[in-house]
Amino acid sequence: MINHRSNIQSKEMFLEIAKKAGSIEVICGSMFSGKTEELIRRMKRAQFAKQKVEIYKPCIDVRYSEDKVVSHDAHSIPSIPIDSPAKMLELSNDVEVIGIDEAQFFDNSIVEVVQTLANRGVRVIIAGLDTDFMGKPFGPMPALMAVAEDIQKVHAICVKCGSPANHSHRLSKSNELVVLGETDIYEPLCRHCYNAAIKEEKEAL
Repeated sequence: MINHRSNIQSKEMFLEIAKKAGSIEVICGSMFSGKTEELIRRMKRAQFAKQKVEIYKPCIDVRYSEDKVVSHDAHSIPSIPIDSPAKMLELSNDVEVIGIDEAQFFDNSIVEVVQTLANRGVRVIIAGLDTDFMGKPFGPMPALMAVAEDIQKVHAICVKCGSPANHSHRLSKSNELVVLGETDIYEPLCRHCYNAAIKEEKEAL
């Protein structure tokens, strides 16, 4: 039998240790799973503890705001838009906790950057899509998970059947890898409903 209290205590102990030594935490999952919500929660908790924090996001993500990280539930926190992961090394002097949203949109250099920051003693918290609309690993996310001390996979709810969803199904016909959008373009689906939707789309061609 799994001791959930023990697991929670172990998680809290890890996070307390992470405040004193550098670490990398990854929050991943499909769209509408609460990744950004969890990132904001952890960053605000660090702010409450009077730690010096910075939050970064890719310049291309302007869906809700140009200078804030905003969740689908409209919770927000000020952020710095950057076009290159290297900018974090330039802008993060004396920072104790760094948050990174939509990490899948950065290039692979982000992996070396976050390890450099963690080795300096910074706690780095990363949120991003682990798979793209085709169900394939997205950008640098697999490598970030490989070097992380802690990984949390969060799930949305399948809009077709109510099961835990781990796929971001694109409703538009675009084949571009990066298409910014919300519920007008994407829907969260479980594996079964995602495969059924893809099969239906192929048969309609």
